[in-house]
Amino acid sequence: MAILEQVTSQEAIDLENKHGAHNYHPLPVVLNRGEGVYVWDVEGKKYYDFLSAYSAVNQGHCHPKIVNAMVHQAKTLSLTSRAFFNDVLGSYEKYVTEYFNFDKVLPMNTGAEAVETALKLCRKWAYEVKGIEENKAEIIVCENNFHGRTTTIISFSNDPVARKNFGPFTNGFIKIEYDNLLALREALENNKNVAGFLVEPIQGEAGVYVPSEGYLSSAKALCEEFGVLFIADEVQTGIARTGRLLATCGNCSCEDKNCSKTPNVKPDILILGKALSGGAYPVSAVLANNDIMNVIKPGNHGSTFGGNPIAASVAIAALEVVREENLADNAYRLGKIFRDELSLFAKENHLIKTVRGKGLLNAILINDTEESSTAWDICIKLRDNGLLAKPTHGNIIRFAPPLVMKEDELMECISIIKKTILEF
Repeated sequence: MAILEQVTSQEAIDLENKHGAHNYHPLPVVLNRGEGVYVWDVEGKKYYDFLSAYSAVNQGHCHPKIVNAMVHQAKTLSLTSRAFFNDVLGSYEKYVTEYFNFDKVLPMNTGAEAVETALKLCRKWAYEVKGIEENKAEIIVCENNFHGRTTTIISFSNDPVARKNFGPFTNGFIKIEYDNLLALREALENNKNVAGFLVEPIQGEAGVYVPSEGYLSSAKALCEEFGVLFIADEVQTGIARTGRLLATCGNCSCEDKNCSKTPNVKPDILILGKALSGGAYPVSAVLANNDIMNVIKPGNHGSTFGGNPIAASVAIAALEVVREENLADNAYRLGKIFRDELSLFAKENHLIKTVRGKGLLNAILINDTEESSTAWDICIKLRDNGLLAKPTHGNIIRFAPPLVMKEDELMECISIIKKTILEF
C-alpha cells in the first residue's frame, strides 16, 4: 500500500493498532481534513470539532494566515539549531514577551518540555538567588494535576495509569489539595526549602475543575509572602481559551475588556504551548522576568528544535490571529451562552449532574460512576450525530470547540448535545 493511498476508516484504525504503540484510546473516527470549526473523516462525513486537539486549535483548523506563515518559512529556512542565530527568532522573542509583558522567553516545542523547563528554572533560581541548599529545593504541586507524562512530571501525578510501573520517581515535590489555600499555607510554613508553586488555573484533564473565586490571587499572595515563585501552567487554559488572553490574565498587555475580572494574577513563570501555534506546529514557551530567567546560562538547557524559524513565524501569526479576530471576547460570550443553555437543560435531565467551565473550556459531569461507560457511549452517539468530543475521568465530557465558532454554529451544537443526551 502506498503511503498516501486513500484508506477506509477501519483500515486506518487497523494500521495504527498493528504498527503503533497502544498509548492512546482514540474515539473511533478517522479524520483527514479540517477547516475552521469543522473536520471531515476519510469517508467525507462532516463533524463539529468540540475538542480542538485539547485546545491547541483555538484559531480553527488550517487557519490561512498561520498556514501561509508556516509554508513561507518552511520554503525559506526551517532549522538552524541554536548553534547559529537566525533572522526570525529575535523578532518572535520580542513579540511574545511584549504580548505577555515579560522580559524574556525560553522557547521549546511541547507542553511537557515547557513544564520541565519551568521546573529547572525554578530550582536554579532557588539555589542561586533564594539561597536554598543545593539539591534541597521542593516545588508544591496540586493533586489531580496534569502537566504532561515525562518521568519527572508523573513523579508528582496521582494518576495510577500514568504512574504504574514507571518508577523510580523524582523527588522534590509536595502534593497538596487543589483549591485549598489552607493546605498551601501549611506547606509553605512547614517546608523551608520550597522554591515554587506549580498550578493550573483550571484543571482541564481533571474534568475542567474551576477553582473558587479568589483562589489564584490569594495563592500568589502567599507565594510572595514566603518568597516562592508562582508558576502558572497555561498550556491548555492560555491563548484566549477561557474568555481572556490568559486564565490568570494579570500579565497580558492586551486591552481585553474581560481582563478587569478576577483573577488578575501575574505569574513569576508562565508556561504556554498548544494554541501558541494554532495547532500547526509544536511550539511552547516559558516566560519570566530577568531576575529569574538570567540564571540560565549557555549549556544549562536547550533543544535542537526549540526556537526554530518555522516555530517562531507560526507563533507570531497565531498570536496575531487571536488579537485580530477578538477570540478572547468570542470565547467569553459564547461560553456564557453554552453554560446557560446546558445548565437549564440539566435541570430537566437527570443524566447531567453539573455543567462547569470558563470561556469555551467547559465540561458536563455525567450522573454515573467513573467506571461506567456512559460518557464514552454518549461521545460515540455525539459522533454519530456530527459532533466530536471525548470523555475524561470516566464520567466527564469536555467541550472545547475552536474559538472561531459563530453563535449560530454553537446553537446547532447545543441542539446536537441535547438531542444526544435525550437518547439516553
